Amino acid sequence: MTLAKIVIISGGPSKTTRLKGIVDYASSYLTEKGLDVEELHVIDIPAEDLILAKFDSEAVVAANKKVEEADAVIVASQVYKASFTGILKTYLDLLPQKGLENKIVLPLMLGGTISHLLAIDYSLKPVLASLGAQNMVKGVYTLDTCVVRGEDGSTSIEQEAKERLERSFAALVTEINKQS
Repeated sequence: MTLAKIVIISGGPSKTTRLKGIVDYASSYLTEKGLDVEELHVIDIPAEDLILAKFDSEAVVAANKKVEEADAVIVASQVYKASFTGILKTYLDLLPQKGLENKIVLPLMLGGTISHLLAIDYSLKPVLASLGAQNMVKGVYTLDTCVVRGEDGSTSIEQEAKERLERSFAALVTEINKQS
């Protein structure tokens, strides 16, 4: 029996943000559940490849292959200007038109204010749906104040936020098991 594959697309403009704490937590939780988890940090794709839409670049082709081979995809981003990050958008533009078809998709967003609570529903979900995502697990919006960074670079997540994340991760696992 092969392990279900999950790719976490992190759309953060840096690997030292609070979003990394959410991504690390998702990766750890799902790995402990026996799933094969791989992180795809969009920041690792050369900026020129993203901005100039180099569909045939080695980095873009490799990233798209990871998504293609995944059973489930988590799309994680901070909220900027009431939407997801521009770097994430440039990558999603380079996915094939039906790149999320037949995938279980879980959107995660991290924002500075409760005012952006609906950013998942109004900005991210429509783009994911346009890429073929039909089976979307209820997303989680987390306030950045719920993710605390330590001086050593570690992060901790407040209990209430952890519980909401874990409910969505559990729902993702349930959906994956249904397809197995």
